[in-house]
Amino acid sequence: MSMTVVGIGIGAFVAFMAFQFGLWGFVIALLFMGIGALLGRAADGKLDLRSVLDALTGRRSSS
Repeated sequence: MSMTVVGIGIGAFVAFMAFQFGLWGFVIALLFMGIGALLGRAADGKLDLRSVLDALTGRRSSS
């Protein structure tokens, strides 16, 4: 499946949420999509959640 098709599907989903549930449905859908993307990258091994948490809390090292 090409990234264009994935983008169209995501856009259709977000548009549906905006029309069906208004602004807050749109915002919540985007929030959960972002969380899902982060968890998916972590499951693939492309993102270290511990490093993200350390960066958000200010415990970042330069090594």
